[in-house]
Amino acid sequence: MVESFTIIHSILAENIVYNEDSIKSLDWREHIRLRPGMYIGKLGNGSAADDGIYVLLKEILDNSIDEFVMGNGNKIEIEIDQRTVRVRDYGRGIPLGKLIDCVSKINTGGKYDSKAFQKSVGLNGVGTKAVNALSEYFKVQSFRDGQSKIAEFEYGVLTKEEDIKTDEPNGTLTEFVSDSTVFKNYKFINDFVENQIWNYVYLNAGLSIWFNKKRYYSKNGLLDLLTRKSNEEQLKYPIIHLKGDDIEMALTHDSHYGEDYYSFVNGQHTTQGGTHLNAYKESIVKTLRDFYGKNFEPSDIRASIVTAISIRVQEPVFESQTKTKLGSTDMGADGPSLKVHIGDFIKTALDNYLHRNPQTAEALLKRIQQSERERKDMAGVRKIAKERAKKANLHNKKLRDCKVHLGDEKNDVRLDTTLFITEGDSASGSITKSRNVSTQAVFSLRGKPLNSFGLSKKVVYENEEFNLLQHALNIEEGLENLRYNKVVIATDADVDGMHIRLLMLTFFLQFFPDLVRDGHVYILDTPLFRVRNKKETIYCYSDEERVAAIEKLSNPEITRFKGLGEISPNEFGTFIGEDIRLEPIILNEETSIPNLLEYYMGKNTPERQEFIIGNLKIELDVIEEELVA
Repeated sequence: MVESFTIIHSILAENIVYNEDSIKSLDWREHIRLRPGMYIGKLGNGSAADDGIYVLLKEILDNSIDEFVMGNGNKIEIEIDQRTVRVRDYGRGIPLGKLIDCVSKINTGGKYDSKAFQKSVGLNGVGTKAVNALSEYFKVQSFRDGQSKIAEFEYGVLTKEEDIKTDEPNGTLTEFVSDSTVFKNYKFINDFVENQIWNYVYLNAGLSIWFNKKRYYSKNGLLDLLTRKSNEEQLKYPIIHLKGDDIEMALTHDSHYGEDYYSFVNGQHTTQGGTHLNAYKESIVKTLRDFYGKNFEPSDIRASIVTAISIRVQEPVFESQTKTKLGSTDMGADGPSLKVHIGDFIKTALDNYLHRNPQTAEALLKRIQQSERERKDMAGVRKIAKERAKKANLHNKKLRDCKVHLGDEKNDVRLDTTLFITEGDSASGSITKSRNVSTQAVFSLRGKPLNSFGLSKKVVYENEEFNLLQHALNIEEGLENLRYNKVVIATDADVDGMHIRLLMLTFFLQFFPDLVRDGHVYILDTPLFRVRNKKETIYCYSDEERVAAIEKLSNPEITRFKGLGEISPNEFGTFIGEDIRLEPIILNEETSIPNLLEYYMGKNTPERQEFIIGNLKIELDVIEEELVA
């Protein structure tokens, strides 16, 4: 056996040539384009808030925000016209002699000088270069004291530079068109851009950001954020808003299920939290335990919490280039640890506030005690539900899991995991046979789900479908252990399918609103028509696409898909593969979940009747056009 292995090893060694030609050197542009995920995280097509095109926009905006933080310019203008992005700030402007270097040389930038940028978002000199390298067209223009320099690039290669005189105010203009070969079939969703912008203005009170001619502005920082994120009618007490040295927080409780946290570092929205958020959660629990003199369970204190924290640290260390999770453990080279700084502030400021506002303190105590009672009342039900989930043999009967969760894949692909929720044996069978078994899982519904509007969370455990789905997602205790990054509702494009979508969305919004708020829930967009002849097949997602396909192909055969079960597994692989079309479920800043659910799933009202009749007329018009055609 050893001798055979030695012979095989020798043969392989002889066939592998390792010399000077084996050593490759990539320039900055080639390396970014070869490994874009190292610099901007995942790519995507714009259907998720953390897709690459939004990261590129953020990298440009971060530079403009840093200028404002340093006291230069209080206005930023953003324009997005289809795929062209334009950002103009009114800061100092990049020094003209270093303009090209700043956007095309790695490890070049002004943020290495800590005196110039004490607490900026990024310090590694990569962001703008990544935008340049991953753009079909990239232009940067700096305005400084009557002089201006323009540099234009294509795929990171300099194509034009020009020095001119100008009467424009100081600042920097950046324009780019993302590379469509990297970000395939991408489009910007304005709701995602607006959410980005709102976070910037909340964290930079006094800054005006104009997006496509609309102004975004905040006067009261995180107080404004929580005011917009919560429903005033559901609040148990007025929002607590506190500020200190390099730290700001806002906190309240309402009646929703789950916990809502908004955490920021140096103006960066850390969607995955990190050391600062962990310290903040611990500090809230400890301070409230000490204030009330009771050893409450942390889950009872944090149930239904809506809170935000923002800190500023010197030279922050993030766990990825996209800066969504903080790894720093201290406030700066000479500063205290993050945990101590945050803990001391919460202990003093929150304790003092509650002493000065006894009515708020009393209301907060009642909210905690209510959560404690609810948890104890649910203990028996939860235990029974877990036993039922085990007996149902979840992972064989209802869930066709992916290899990531079966231990056969590396952890670094977990962000790509998807769970398709579908109804019916034929539809779930088609998806199961055509899916990517490494990262895509299927959960099969049995009939229509229960309308859970207005019901207590007890129903989640008593209803078999909801109980098994909750365990499949692993979200009983929150989203920290969510097993799938994307939860996709895949139903037929008919009345029954639409009804199932509404029932599933009601379930998520009622009991797990964070799943929707954090951008994990999608609707699968599947083709309505197949237009084909002997040479070519075109799948059409709208009536307009159908008409265009008929005009393109001669004597085509036209098939109207009435349900997912009519689509063969071979065809389904096309729709849930690289070119998958997903419609994200987005909650706008003004969205009130209770009001939303009441409108669509509550008692019938004249307003809802008018809405249904109006949309029914639109649907009938489309059907009539199809019949005429």
